[in-house]
Amino acid sequence: MSSILTPLIAVFIIMLLGSIVQKLRLLPPDTDLILNQFVYYIAFPAILLIVLAETHIEDIIQWGFVGGFSLAMIITYALVIGVSLWCKPKQQAVAAMRALNATFGNTAFIGIPLLSLLFPGHKMALVAAAIASLLSVFMFAFALVSIELASRNKQSTDHAIIIMANALYKNPIVVGSLIGIGLSAFHITLPASLALVLHQVGNTSSPCALFAIGMVLAKALRHQSITNMFSLSLIAELSLINLLKIIIQPLIAFGLLKLFGVEHELLTMGVLLAALPTAASVYLLADRYQINANGSAQGILYGTLVTFISLPIIETLLKSYA
Repeated sequence: MSSILTPLIAVFIIMLLGSIVQKLRLLPPDTDLILNQFVYYIAFPAILLIVLAETHIEDIIQWGFVGGFSLAMIITYALVIGVSLWCKPKQQAVAAMRALNATFGNTAFIGIPLLSLLFPGHKMALVAAAIASLLSVFMFAFALVSIELASRNKQSTDHAIIIMANALYKNPIVVGSLIGIGLSAFHITLPASLALVLHQVGNTSSPCALFAIGMVLAKALRHQSITNMFSLSLIAELSLINLLKIIIQPLIAFGLLKLFGVEHELLTMGVLLAALPTAASVYLLADRYQINANGSAQGILYGTLVTFISLPIIETLLKSYA
C-alpha cells in the first residue's frame, strides 16, 4: 500500500468532519471564514516563521528546489495563457484566471499538514512546504497584476510594481517566511518561551486548515446546481485545467528538479507539492473580480477530490523510480 495513503486518509477524514459539521450546521455559518482567517493570519505565519528560524540558512536556500518548482509553475502558467488567448484573444483576464487555477496549488492548507504526516519529524518537509508556499504567493501576485491590468474599466495611477508590492507585503505567509529566513540568516535564536508559543500556535494550523476546507467544500456543493456542475463545456475546461495542475505541472517539476540535481527526498516533496489541487484563494480572487468565479469554485472542488486518487499514484511512481 502506498505510504501516502495513511496521511491522505487522515487529511480526508478531517476535511470530511468539517463538511459534516457544516452540513449539520452544528457551528455558526461563518465558522469556516473565521477558521480560515485564524490559520492564514496567525497559525501559518507562526509555524513558517519558527520552522524557518530554527533551520540552517544553508538548508533553506535550496536553489535547485527553488528553480525547479518556480519554473514548473511558470511553464504551466505560460502554457495555459497561450492556449486560452489563442482560443479567445480578447479575454486576457479570464486567461490569467485560468492560468492561476492551473498553477497555484494548495501548498499551505493541504501541503503543510500532508508533508508533516508523510515525513514525521523531518524538518525539511515543513521547509519545503514553506518555500513552495512563498513561491506560490509570488505567482499569485503576478497573476493579480495581470488580472488587475486586464480588467480595469477606469483610469488608475497604480503601477504594476505597486500592485504586486501591495499584494506581497500584506501577505502574512510572505511576512512570516521572510522574518524566519532573516532570523536564520543572522543566526538569531528566539527566546525559548517565544519559540514554544510559536510552535504551539503553529501546530494548530494543520487541523484547523483541513477542517475549514471541508466546511468550504460543503458550502460549494450546497450552492452549485446540478445543471451548472455537469455542463459539458465546463467539465471539459475544468478537466483540462486540473490535468495541467495535478499531472502536467508535477511532471514538469520532476524533470526540472531532477535536472537541477535535487536529492530524492526533497525532489519527492517538490513533486507532491506541485501535484496538489488549486488553493481556495484563487476562488476568492475570481469572486472579487467576477472573473470565472463559478468555474474556479467547481475546479477547486473537483481537483481536491481527484487528488485523493492522483497523489497515491504519483507517490507510488516516485517510489518505484527511486
